[in-house]
Amino acid sequence: MAAKIKKGDKVIVLTGRDKGKTGDVLNINPSDNRALVQGVNLVKRHTRATQTDEGGILTKEAPIHLSNIALVDPKENKATRVGFVVKDGEKKRVAKRSGEVING
Repeated sequence: MAAKIKKGDKVIVLTGRDKGKTGDVLNINPSDNRALVQGVNLVKRHTRATQTDEGGILTKEAPIHLSNIALVDPKENKATRVGFVVKDGEKKRVAKRSGEVING
């Protein structure tokens, strides 16, 4: 199956405490159906000091389920579903909302 959401895509959160926030996809884990989105689903991690790093409370992104995010339409800046079209022998991702080809 082709990936509908890829690393570097701009996505919007549909549900949860971060609903409405947008961010770029940093990493995708297809086996778990989860993605790491910049600035979304932030958690605090208490870390112990080591020889290289100082300890303290770090804030970092936690993975979010793919069903809770949607691609942002490049034309309308709203959530859209993704379709596929074959143009000139190449398979391209297309935003269902506006019909725009999604680069990447």
